[in-house]
Amino acid sequence: MPEYFGVSLAGWVTQKGRAGILSPAKRAARALRFAGCYLATLAASLHGAGALTGLNIRIVDGEGQKYAMGSRATRGVSVEITDDSGKPVEGVTVTFLLPAQGPGGTFANGTKTEVTSSRADGTAQVLGMQWNHTPGSFEIRITAAKEDVHAGTVCPLSLADFADAPPANAVSAKHSGHKWLWIALGAGAAAGAGLAVHSFVSSPTEVANTVKIGAPTISIGPQQ
Repeated sequence: MPEYFGVSLAGWVTQKGRAGILSPAKRAARALRFAGCYLATLAASLHGAGALTGLNIRIVDGEGQKYAMGSRATRGVSVEITDDSGKPVEGVTVTFLLPAQGPGGTFANGTKTEVTSSRADGTAQVLGMQWNHTPGSFEIRITAAKEDVHAGTVCPLSLADFADAPPANAVSAKHSGHKWLWIALGAGAAAGAGLAVHSFVSSPTEVANTVKIGAPTISIGPQQ
């Protein structure tokens, strides 16, 4: 016979068979104790069957982004938390941590740590980071924890000085230069055409010498 938390079922049955040894109250108390131990063992086995055994973090959005120094993040960092079978896990505590010094900044709450929980689809997100003025690469450390299971990963980002980038009006000026060039060419062509017309109009003699038109002749009656 098995034992449940030190209570032998065989011993209980034996004692139960000796009706004269145990009073009804003691027999009832022992039966309740046995039933309680059995239920506790059953609950423990069921809990172990559905217990979380592992967590996985997958970065969905924001990895490898480059921002201008002193700017605010236009895209956040999103992660998906799944178990070992690939199913989303809800209610996982997800912590995002920025570097204490060097390139980085602060989260929307004004600190370098942001804590949130995963939703029903297993996703968690952090938004609105304010970056500092130190250029370079850095990482946001991400940890996930539920019950006694933990996981971690990092999301690489970088800050850069965009002051050396060409100004926005540089391209416009370039296109504008082409526009003026075409206008100048058009004006030159128009001027040339004007000169040709002027020469053509100012030389009636040449036109007369080139094209001769006589007086028209009209005949009425039968042909000879």
